Amino acid sequence: MLSRAYRFELNSSRVPVGEPLLEITGVSLRFGGIRALADVSFTVRQGDVHSVIGPNGAGKSSLLNCASGLYKPQDGHITLHTRTEDGVAKTHDLVALPPHRIARQGVARSFQNIELFGHLSLLDNLMLGRHIHMKHRLLPSLAWFGPARNQEFRHREFVEEVIDLLQLQAYRHSHVGALAYGIQKRVELGRALCIEPGLLLLDEPMAGMNAEEKEDMARYILDVNELRGVTVMLIEHDMGVVMDISDRVSVLDFGKLIGDGTAAEVRADPAVVEAYLGADA
Repeated sequence: MLSRAYRFELNSSRVPVGEPLLEITGVSLRFGGIRALADVSFTVRQGDVHSVIGPNGAGKSSLLNCASGLYKPQDGHITLHTRTEDGVAKTHDLVALPPHRIARQGVARSFQNIELFGHLSLLDNLMLGRHIHMKHRLLPSLAWFGPARNQEFRHREFVEEVIDLLQLQAYRHSHVGALAYGIQKRVELGRALCIEPGLLLLDEPMAGMNAEEKEDMARYILDVNELRGVTVMLIEHDMGVVMDISDRVSVLDFGKLIGDGTAAEVRADPAVVEAYLGADA
């Protein structure tokens, strides 16, 4: 339960629920002679929690890196669909865009390894997530007067709503590096939310957590998805979590897509069982 109303607005350039939001088409990625992805194609639909699973080294993080602009695949397209405020449909080929322009289209991500500024406070780390929305130039920002001051107040209000959503109030002024691992993972999620995403890419957000921390993180992800309609593309190894919260699941093995469907369909797919879930799944 949130401590106060969850008021902040996330990215408004949304396609209708159930329509394609992210289309991955024929994506192949190679590092020299190593093939990380081989002709991968599937669609993430607006409003879904879409999990990507597979053994270690299957290409899951590489795929998220392609979608967020950190890697450039040699073949294929990754197409993001958005709408303008007056409802005009637009498409963006993410392969052709640098990471900062992808973020401006409402795509945010977290990382498998925590990438926070440990010497800064939790509040400062979240404020850094607002950087793409800050409009004023260096001089008025340094002087902190007039429009620059008002801008910071507005961004601070947004950040406080994220703090409330993720129940981080007690750690607001703590140095992130001194916080427990599970709290740091929550801060990483919060910083991604501060970008105001329409699409949230989460790379193993529950890795290293105990059962209680995983349950909390799953609830926060569902809150973001259900309360604000943010589409989530999630990499996760805990099959209990994946089967509980996912609308659809895509399965990679050695860079190839071997399964794609609802959680129940994937769980019953013989190829997926053999490659990953195990005979007792």
